[in-house]
Amino acid sequence: MATDRNRFASQLFAGIAPEYERMGALLSFGQDAGWRRFLVSRVNAIPGSWVLDAATGTGLVARALAVRNLRVVGLDQSEPMLRRAAHAIWREGLDSHVHLVLARAERLPFPDETFDAVTFTYLLRYVEDPAATLAELARVLRSGGTMASLEFHVPDARWARAGWSAYTRVVMPAVGRLASAAWGRTGRFLGPDISRFYERYPLPVQVRMWQQAGMRRVRTRVMGLGAAVVTWAITRSPLADE
Repeated sequence: MATDRNRFASQLFAGIAPEYERMGALLSFGQDAGWRRFLVSRVNAIPGSWVLDAATGTGLVARALAVRNLRVVGLDQSEPMLRRAAHAIWREGLDSHVHLVLARAERLPFPDETFDAVTFTYLLRYVEDPAATLAELARVLRSGGTMASLEFHVPDARWARAGWSAYTRVVMPAVGRLASAAWGRTGRFLGPDISRFYERYPLPVQVRMWQQAGMRRVRTRVMGLGAAVVTWAITRSPLADE
């Protein structure tokens, strides 16, 4: 059953789907592409392997994985976002490599150990129980497989945090309003929501949640002067635990 956060996320992304990629690049000063490239570089699956890209949105990460000759299942609960993804995948000639599924990351419609790797982007702030969602994502990952994620972050340095707060509370809502009413609402929502998430789940707590989900060698890299973080790890296996 969909939760309040599920329903909120569905409404939010339905309104911003048409301009999602352009606005993401604009609001991040073009840094989001580099963040995604680093995320994809953490996936060590060999060509032909199956990868689950949860919260795929418009398929930006799924398409980058497909270009590496990986077979990708892009999963999202937002039908408007998946429609944008389907068009982009068709336009780039990646239909044979990417399969889209309408579903929630909290209840994946796949058996245990289905995928060689799992990726997800900007997901955990939109679920009721991040730890349980991580465990569910790890469930479908084969032994020794990689899981990697990209999420927004709050800068640690005082000067950077002050600039980040001013940008997310003042500039982002103003720029969003110029694009559309939906982006104006998104601009007002993002900064406070990211702050609340990191107050409740600072990075060391998130790392422990990954470990409790059965992931090993959990690593993080904070990027964009502290505005984003990529986390990656491998599932428990005899080789990984040596």
